[in-house]
Amino acid sequence: MNTTTVTSPNLEVVSRHAFADVMLNTSTHQKSLHATVAIEPGYEIISFHAGVTQSFPTYLTVQTGEHTHITLQPEFLQYINHSCEPNVFFDTTTMQLVCLRPLLPGDELTFFYPSTEWHMSQPFVCNCKTESCLQLINGAAHLDTSTLNKYRLTDFIKQKAAGKSSV
Repeated sequence: MNTTTVTSPNLEVVSRHAFADVMLNTSTHQKSLHATVAIEPGYEIISFHAGVTQSFPTYLTVQTGEHTHITLQPEFLQYINHSCEPNVFFDTTTMQLVCLRPLLPGDELTFFYPSTEWHMSQPFVCNCKTESCLQLINGAAHLDTSTLNKYRLTDFIKQKAAGKSSV
């Protein structure tokens, strides 16, 4: 597989991995994960597993059940940031990171946080700057069914959302 590193003046490579680099924005000091190869929709990019399993969420965990939250392994996956127009998805049933939209070298990998989180431990105002930006990101429990239906959701979040709409 041929890899390419695409940089901008504010980004510097922190670590390299098979399909992506962790980049540090030297202006904001935020880290992000950027593709180094082209990836097609539907492709299972990498398997992941639980590093630590705990009963409560943190800003670094992914929810896999009612009281089950995991840290991601490999650890560099924690640098996949939020977007309201995500290009990857954490499938917590198959434990695969799945490509949703075509990725080119240099593209930042992003996922929709409410696709895995019912309630967020640290809600935030989104700065993704996409046309469909939802502004406040605080978990799937706070979104209406029509909004949730626009996204690929984990089986756990689908189950919770189905219960919410039947109440």
